[in-house]
Amino acid sequence: MSSHGTLYNQTPESPSPVATWKGSVSTQRSESYKRNLFLQSLYKEEQKQKIGKDNRNADLPDDIGDKDIVESLENDVQFWTDFSKAHYHPQSLYEINGLWMDVEGFDNYGMGKDVFSESFRGEEMTERLRFFIEECDHVQGIQCVVDDSGGFSSVAVDFLQNIADEFTNAPVLLYTVRDPGSSMSSRSRKRNISRDLHDAVSFAKLSPFCKLIVPVGLPSLGGSKFSTNLHVNDKKPFHSSSIYAAALHTLSLPFRMDMLAPTATSGSSLGALDINSIAQMLSGHLRQNMVAILDATPAPAIGEPAQEQLLSKLQSLTPETSEKMEDVHSVETLVIHGALKSGEQRASLSEVQHAISAAYEQASLRPRFCHLSAVTCPLPIPLPFPSIFSENVGRCGQLLSNPNPTSSSKGPLDVHSIPMAARLRSSSAVLPFLSSRLENLRKFGIQYGAIGGELMNSWGFGKEELEDMGETLSNMVRTLDPYSDVTSDSD
Repeated sequence: MSSHGTLYNQTPESPSPVATWKGSVSTQRSESYKRNLFLQSLYKEEQKQKIGKDNRNADLPDDIGDKDIVESLENDVQFWTDFSKAHYHPQSLYEINGLWMDVEGFDNYGMGKDVFSESFRGEEMTERLRFFIEECDHVQGIQCVVDDSGGFSSVAVDFLQNIADEFTNAPVLLYTVRDPGSSMSSRSRKRNISRDLHDAVSFAKLSPFCKLIVPVGLPSLGGSKFSTNLHVNDKKPFHSSSIYAAALHTLSLPFRMDMLAPTATSGSSLGALDINSIAQMLSGHLRQNMVAILDATPAPAIGEPAQEQLLSKLQSLTPETSEKMEDVHSVETLVIHGALKSGEQRASLSEVQHAISAAYEQASLRPRFCHLSAVTCPLPIPLPFPSIFSENVGRCGQLLSNPNPTSSSKGPLDVHSIPMAARLRSSSAVLPFLSSRLENLRKFGIQYGAIGGELMNSWGFGKEELEDMGETLSNMVRTLDPYSDVTSDSD
């Protein structure tokens, strides 16, 4: 099988797949991808454990060094499976078969419109989720990470609708993610309009099926302030995905902490929350804003005088946000992961609490409410992690005052762990993101004689459904800016 459909391997000895066909038959073959050195090393280790040390495999090098593996990862990674070493449950993965297109062709909302409903795909996908939910003693919520840059967005809409119908009490925290390449503009105006309409439709259709939605993915991560001490190549998803994965991992720490009694204390973690609590905290205060901003940074040391930098170092990983907007009603939840006091010395939880309180007191604009979660353990940097650290980064993630000059970036052989900070923020700074989608939907899809009207029809949307999507986006804008000149499409 391939992304283009079933391949028949025709040979003179094998019968034709359709006996009555008298025409010519073409054979298509795709070469299997060769394992890179990292996967070869995992396979070799697994074979040693199964068969014993005397096992020899002619296809595998006898001695695979860590430096060779790091170099192979930097040069040979094409897919996420090239650097994944997790063992997946048979129910964890679902492959969509029968689509006669490649990933590049599956690039807009309309392409995935009927994928979920065709055949038994929808039931098969839901059955996989149902299997894991039934294994749980208690479901605190569901985290969904969706690539909303193409046809998988509409697949996700149908899947999330099924979740909402079947698991009504399970709150959904949705991350809509995309890689830097998906934000590149085209020379074709028609293609750019299609991209703008896709972004608007995708966000408007996904948002009703979650309690909190977090857009993630900058047009250029390598050129952002986040990468001050990093060397991130935007052309390598292997690089950018590691940053976003580290941020999402940090944000999920409160969900995985043990819930302690009110009077109980822990020396390794504080601020445990479940998914519903975070969603209510960010979207349930004075205004019902369900769109959150993700900020993150490799955490600076909390010792003086660096504690003032804790908040200013946080950089938005949500696109199209404005930091010039002051919002006195903003609400935040902050997670600190393995903070350093000085050098390689870890800070205690009480020291972290004190530093964060001092940082907020010194801030020119404070949020209306902030919740802090913290753990003493840092973010580990395992072998498959990309080599993206600058020469300024030390073994434990500390910034070196006198680094040794080097021509290459540091990787997991040089940096063993780093401190991380990540924040979810409900703020009017996300207004540009929402306003651009509303404006594009109205200009290219809803207005009379809109240039994208025919495209919307081909995606299966009529005038009434487009106006409903416009109403959804309008409500989001008005929630954050009640005095805006945005009017309802029905008006």
